[in-house]
Amino acid sequence: MKRIYLLLAVGLFLWGEGKAQNETPVVDLSLPEAIRLAQLQSVDAAVALNELKTAYWEYRTHRADQLPEVTFSGSLPNYYQRYNKYQKEDGSYTFVKNNSLELNGELSVKQNIALTGGQIALNSDLSFTRQLGTGAFNEYMSVPIGLTLTQPIFGTNHQKWRRRIEPVRYKEAKAAYMESVEEVTIRTINYFFNLLQAQETLRNAGQNLENAHKLYDIAIAKRQIGHISEMELMRLKQSALQAESAHTAAQSNLNAQMFQLRAFLGLSEQETIQPLVPEFAPSLSLDYKEVLEMALENNAFAKNILRRQMEAEYNVATAKGNQRSIELFASIGYTGKDQAMRGAYRDLMDNQIVEVGVTIPLLDWGKRKGQVKVAESNRDVVLSRIRQEQMHFNQNIYLWVERFNNQAEQLRIAAEVDQLAEKRYQTSIETFMVGKISILDLNDAQNSKDNARAQHISELYYFWNYYYNIRSLTLYDFFNRRTLDADFEALVRN
Repeated sequence: MKRIYLLLAVGLFLWGEGKAQNETPVVDLSLPEAIRLAQLQSVDAAVALNELKTAYWEYRTHRADQLPEVTFSGSLPNYYQRYNKYQKEDGSYTFVKNNSLELNGELSVKQNIALTGGQIALNSDLSFTRQLGTGAFNEYMSVPIGLTLTQPIFGTNHQKWRRRIEPVRYKEAKAAYMESVEEVTIRTINYFFNLLQAQETLRNAGQNLENAHKLYDIAIAKRQIGHISEMELMRLKQSALQAESAHTAAQSNLNAQMFQLRAFLGLSEQETIQPLVPEFAPSLSLDYKEVLEMALENNAFAKNILRRQMEAEYNVATAKGNQRSIELFASIGYTGKDQAMRGAYRDLMDNQIVEVGVTIPLLDWGKRKGQVKVAESNRDVVLSRIRQEQMHFNQNIYLWVERFNNQAEQLRIAAEVDQLAEKRYQTSIETFMVGKISILDLNDAQNSKDNARAQHISELYYFWNYYYNIRSLTLYDFFNRRTLDADFEALVRN
């Protein structure tokens, strides 16, 4: 008998342990913690980081263009066995057989000249030819050192323009990354408060359902002693059924909102999120001029405006530079040749080339002039659009500041109404139980309580939504008085 009891006890213990292990873990989640998880784990944050990496390596490529480039090129080997056309001294032509093996290697150091837009190169090369067939022999030709300059004259200095535009483009990309992170924060706030609102709705629905069943049970007892009519009893039963329906709908909505937030934060589907109501809404009043100044200093929009202005001017300069083209090519150095490699570096001879190429249109029917006018018109269009976008940007900043400054008072009022509605509902239940108010008055108190709670959560959402939208536009934390920044070098290398 004792053995049976022991086995039953062990079985109950193991069943309890299994049940505990099967329970879904509950995660208490505050708004700051949800934001932190979103910035680390969400797909949106990963996309923003990849866009930053693309911009970073584009900027690194631009910087590399300004540094010396060392290259080696060669052919290892070239073999020819063919007939070539050859003109003799009397002017007639014949064909001679070429049966040879050639090898060539060249080492060069190239440097772009940002000041003038040209390029200078220092090079050294060695060529080897072995004539095959009857009377085969070797021959080497060397250029121990050569200096080459390629310089456009009167044309557009593309390097100078890129040196001006690319740093601004990268600053724009960094600001855009920070804005993307803040946009992730804003989406997190939306999902978080959707879940929080669903949780509060479910809590209210559960409270209403419990009270509806209690009131219906009391009403049954009152009906038996004739204190209420059959109509009032039916109304209370109807209220209980409606409360059950509302509770089921609220539970379904909570599950949907929880799934959405879990997926966004990259959490396991086995975890149950318990969102915590933000209790702290700091008192803060923003000044429009200060907010606008921070936005113009930090926002990607300001960098975008500057970049587009410079690109429009660059296009005009390019169109004007294409009206005529003059390019200087100069090469100086030494060369030598011999049938032995060592001899190819002795008794060196001068090797100089100076070439000036000119392209000047004599009759193009106004094509190049038209290209200049098109570029100038496009520049004017860009500048007009920028002025319009600047006005909309400033107006948007003003509206966000006004909404935020008014929201603190709206939140205070909503919190007070929420407390009063809750107290009124509890009092209405007690009053109804002693028969001093009707079921309609009780339902009105319940609806007022539910609406006040929902409005409180809604006003709390608007407060944080307005604040983080302003933070996204300014990339500035007004609570802690600091500019939002990140270690971009560490981010792109992870």
